[in-house]
Amino acid sequence: MSEQQPRSIRLTDPRALRAYAHPTRMTLVGLLRRSGPFTATRAAELTGESVASCSYHLRILAKYGLVEQAPGGKGREKPWRATAQYTEWPDHSEDAAVAEAADALSGAAIELYFHRVLRAVENRHTLPKEWREAEQYGDSLLHLTPEELTGLGRRIAELLRPYEERELDPARRPEGAEPVGILRIAFRERDLPAGDDDRGGGEGSADGDGDDHRDEQGE
Repeated sequence: MSEQQPRSIRLTDPRALRAYAHPTRMTLVGLLRRSGPFTATRAAELTGESVASCSYHLRILAKYGLVEQAPGGKGREKPWRATAQYTEWPDHSEDAAVAEAADALSGAAIELYFHRVLRAVENRHTLPKEWREAEQYGDSLLHLTPEELTGLGRRIAELLRPYEERELDPARRPEGAEPVGILRIAFRERDLPAGDDDRGGGEGSADGDGDDHRDEQGE
């Protein structure tokens, strides 16, 4: 991805939010961010979808500014690229249509996160020992105010930002660096009884980067 391209694209149109919530489209955007540019034919190979289906979904994504045609290619085999490294959308809106579409998109993203984590767990036995020991699975139960949770999310985002620069510049990646997915999800618990101390391994992380939900991988 070019340094001149924006770091993120923010969706606020309910039509765009609903369009992006399709799992194949989120997957295509994630793949383009990591492995693009590529053609619809290559997209079909990577996703298992048909070329016609990938072409259709890429055109829908282009309609809402999430992807664009890249230079090069021959004939009808034009490559596509992502327009930004991240997608953001509101966590809250006074507009009922926006709020409903944004919540649906968040739900679709979380479902994809779940499948990514599940695949990672299923394949852990193939990893070298140092990677298995480095991976983290767990959660924390904290008692926070909304302001504290927002601040915590911002501090986590600041910690990650220097490593994010390596996505755009492979020369900054040290030897042995591999792609690592880090999911940041924090939510208010509503079903725990007072005083319940049943909690996970304490290795979870939270997301509160401003007032938007942010997605990079898509898949």
